[in-house]
Amino acid sequence: MAVALSAGDLERVLGRAAFARVYDFRLRSHGDGECVIEVPFKAGLERPGGIVAGTAYMTAADVVFWLAVVTRLGLEAEAAVTVNMTTAFLSPARREPFLARGRVLREGRTLVYGVAECTSAEGRLLTHHTLTYTRTQARS
Repeated sequence: MAVALSAGDLERVLGRAAFARVYDFRLRSHGDGECVIEVPFKAGLERPGGIVAGTAYMTAADVVFWLAVVTRLGLEAEAAVTVNMTTAFLSPARREPFLARGRVLREGRTLVYGVAECTSAEGRLLTHHTLTYTRTQARS
């Protein structure tokens, strides 16, 4: 069941994520268990030849799925963390921004399962990710 969150709510969650600030992610849209962010091109995140580094896709997938989880479980899910992510790199982006879309597939009592995809602005599939999150914060 979706939680009524505004774009501003999700932007504040994103703004508190220090690990994601270097990427300048921008919220594009959100709904019940899903979210889309834009990832602007940054020269500091490219590999030789102008190819966007894999870490940019993986971080975008992780963040967009995290936001999708928050849309489903509410702001208390801000403490949810990744326990597993599998990534398939399908096509490179070259000196261009891309979009990341995340979607919750199933909520368990302790784990949340879903997918994320990164695409070019034209819709070319760049990466596919499967993710598992724990609903509670990891203990140190």
